[in-house]
Amino acid sequence: MRLQCEVEVLSRLLPTCGLRGRGRAARALVSLGRPPGAAGAGIYLMVCTARDRGGARYKVGAAAAAAGGTCWGCPGRPLSPLCPQVQQNVERLFTRFVEEGKATVRLREPAVDLCLSKANVINLKTFLSAVRLAHQGNDTGVLPLSPLVPAKNSDVEKPKTKMIITSRRDYPLTKSFPFSLEHLQTSYCKLARVDSRVLCLRKLRKLDLSHNHIKQLPATLGDLVCLQELDLHDNHLEAFSGALCSSGLQKSLQLLDLSQNQIQALPLEFCQLRGLVQLRLDDNALLRLPCRIGQLSRLRFLSAARNKLPFLPSDFRKLSLENLDLFGNPFEQPNPLVPNIQLKIPLTLIPYGCHLLPSHLCKDLEVAKTCRCGSACLSSFIQITVTMNLHHVAHTVVLVDNMGGTEAPVLCYFCSLDCYSQFLDRHLQSNG
Repeated sequence: MRLQCEVEVLSRLLPTCGLRGRGRAARALVSLGRPPGAAGAGIYLMVCTARDRGGARYKVGAAAAAAGGTCWGCPGRPLSPLCPQVQQNVERLFTRFVEEGKATVRLREPAVDLCLSKANVINLKTFLSAVRLAHQGNDTGVLPLSPLVPAKNSDVEKPKTKMIITSRRDYPLTKSFPFSLEHLQTSYCKLARVDSRVLCLRKLRKLDLSHNHIKQLPATLGDLVCLQELDLHDNHLEAFSGALCSSGLQKSLQLLDLSQNQIQALPLEFCQLRGLVQLRLDDNALLRLPCRIGQLSRLRFLSAARNKLPFLPSDFRKLSLENLDLFGNPFEQPNPLVPNIQLKIPLTLIPYGCHLLPSHLCKDLEVAKTCRCGSACLSSFIQITVTMNLHHVAHTVVLVDNMGGTEAPVLCYFCSLDCYSQFLDRHLQSNG
């Protein structure tokens, strides 16, 4: 039985000598078993680290009496599993935090505590059960014992959490990526697609695939539920999948860099990425931003410079940003006196859900244009563009043009001529 974890060996005698007992945990392989070729020997815990691959051994229990020999706890007496000195060398197992991968094995002789941490929870529980059985002197024939041999380097090395590859010649073709990776960068590797081996790295928090030739993203990218930062800067993407927006990335993703691609529009589901804090869309071919962008309530940094945006969606007013960059977009000159009119019967918004309305109608309402009076404009509306000072939604604003402007046109919808007339009266009075 073997367990990979971090171990700190604390001597309980040091404080009595006025010395500090706390040390530093080290990556280790903890084995429960007997020395090789010693079938009748007692059962030991062996702790192997990178500095001591040969390992330090700590007695847990003895072999059955039939194996012969003398009792290590009572010199001169025959070996017996009933001897309390043999059975109770493990004074106590501390398992309060076992669900966090932590436990402590307290030994009587020597007077040390083996503090285990950062272990796989299931493996730790199994290992502690085996230690408990060995300590109680149970039949060793049923215990999952391992030969106590020196550990390999791979067993005691600290798991690799970061890997940076910046050239195609360094890209691994035959080896797998370490499953412990939390940060992976594979830039300038001329990748045409996302490597399927990357999609198996469930612990990834930061994935940098910038400066490649990727044209499409697999839906299984959304299975990386720990992913917080995704950098796709300078690729050949033409779209961002709606399936990714509805995946596990909804809650985890905080930074998304799609700059320098060929994206013309983002999907309606994009605003389901409610955890986004930083979004970079510079140097694409965007003709519009998502109509419900105001739902990104945590968004603080937005850059969409050098795109083809003629105006901003009406929901843009709901954003609360720290930094905004919309430089170099061909914004239209707003004219509230020239509306685009499509009139039918407006729909007043009331609380709704899939238990009250058909699912397709719920989806329509999610992307419906909303009048200032609160009515939803599905196929009937009056549309105009009005000027908005971007400082209303952002603390720091990069100038939108070379003339020093910080204003941009924003779409505005009205459900009826009455609502439009009221707005027009206020607009003419304020500009009169």
